[in-house]
Amino acid sequence: MSRPYIARVEGEKLHRRTFDVLVLGGGIAGLTAAISAARRWRVGLLTKAGFDDTTTFLAQGGIAAALGESDSPELHFEDTVQAGAGLCDENAVRVLVNEGPGRVRELMEICPHFDRVDGEIVLGREGAHSVARVVHAGGDATGSEVSSALAEAAKVGSRVQLYENEFVIDLLTLDGRCVGALSMSLDDGQLTLNVAMVTILATGGAGQVYGRTTNPAVATGDGIAMAYRAGAAIRGLEFVQFHPTGLAVEGQETVLLVTEALRGEGAYLRNKAGERFMERYDPRAELAARDVVVRGMVAEMRREKSESVCLDATHLDPGMLARRFPTVSAGVALHGLALARDLIPVAPVCHYFIGGVVTDVWGRTSVPGLYASGEVSSTGVHGANRLASNSLLEGLVFSERVVRDLDRYIGSLGEDVRRLRFALPQGDAEPRDGVDAAAARSALTTTMLRRAGVLRDEAGLRAAIVELRRLTSDLAFPRMGVAEYEALNLLTLGTQIAKSALLREESRGVHLREDFPERDDANWRRHITLRLPATQREELSTTGRREAST
Repeated sequence: MSRPYIARVEGEKLHRRTFDVLVLGGGIAGLTAAISAARRWRVGLLTKAGFDDTTTFLAQGGIAAALGESDSPELHFEDTVQAGAGLCDENAVRVLVNEGPGRVRELMEICPHFDRVDGEIVLGREGAHSVARVVHAGGDATGSEVSSALAEAAKVGSRVQLYENEFVIDLLTLDGRCVGALSMSLDDGQLTLNVAMVTILATGGAGQVYGRTTNPAVATGDGIAMAYRAGAAIRGLEFVQFHPTGLAVEGQETVLLVTEALRGEGAYLRNKAGERFMERYDPRAELAARDVVVRGMVAEMRREKSESVCLDATHLDPGMLARRFPTVSAGVALHGLALARDLIPVAPVCHYFIGGVVTDVWGRTSVPGLYASGEVSSTGVHGANRLASNSLLEGLVFSERVVRDLDRYIGSLGEDVRRLRFALPQGDAEPRDGVDAAAARSALTTTMLRRAGVLRDEAGLRAAIVELRRLTSDLAFPRMGVAEYEALNLLTLGTQIAKSALLREESRGVHLREDFPERDDANWRRHITLRLPATQREELSTTGRREAST
């Protein structure tokens, strides 16, 4: 084997499944790819938990697409590139905005609950969009509506073989090619070799690296870490988007996102003195790009020595708030708050990973046989700061393109990879003293929030790297389970985030360096790409802005 595995096999017999196409992930990207691919191919889909425990399911924002009469793909392109702070791959953005409207209309056939008035689709406005172009389903319940509809379509109307509660440990590679994945059932611990001609990675993001996040507990960066170990190029890990308005109260396992659409409807941000402050930082005020709003919020919080600011929707129509924002209304009510009555305490919260596995505009990674789509990927459409409501659109558009490319790849194979045999390394079950998974995870999230969070500097990032390396070397796992594998993946991601953030000596988009506060196009209008070579040595390189893979 030319690549490292973290799987530990201790003598048990492995089950085996074979597919034409293996899809990893049950959010919008994975379900879209699986449903489309199953029209021709034998498809298996593995998801770490259930279909209602994904980032897609939790999404309150809508889907941005040029559907309105006053809109156009060109306007959507300009807004996306402007938000991306000089690092968008313009070819990828043009694919997104040109193909997006068609993909959204197809989704509306599967999910009929998109918001309409008198039969016309309702278009909302969000930060950094020049026109109203965001469609919603069920108000702020877009994610759950879309996810439920796609999951039902996969279960009832397609030939996809679905496996829930299946944790994927490693990608399987032979001679530099991906030929499937090793998974473990969360129900009985059974290990299974899932062998396939094509593997589509759609495992989502890694918000649990920071602990305080809007992402579900399953978002531990498994896909990016697996791809890195398998030899795939990953890039842009320094660009972690902190959403401006996470509910800032104690007692939340997953932080409630107070959707940006509230500001689109006219809600204000106020400091503790009760003043609207965003007008001082950007003429677009509360509807500036997310990175701009976060900078303004952090400046006010520092000036006032506070942990949060307030979102004020008390001047808006109570009926509209209840009808348009049922998820947020119910969420804040659990903490004794009401949108129409109270100032809602909010603070930036880890929300979206812009970086990921490098792909071209067909979802192809640098590892043959491995495709990626959705938040796990780095298509280049988001640049250094994702435009609001472009994330679900990205999964729709690029998953469909992946499936269109399958004929080309599968037709080029000279053998049926489903007949291949594998020998995974035997594990050493000897116990030793050291840090266990729970302690490592707690130390990791504390370090990442303190040293590599919203604001960064050289001293903090260097300290983070030292601490994360120590944690990794001190790990002691007498047995391997989900908690242990997740800890390894989180430490891999945390270390690479800190290294990438240390290398980028400027502030751009969501990457804010206090010691390099200005954007530096002359030196840093390019990507940082990482790849683990076959010798298992770590290799860091910088690549040109338009380069899709290495």
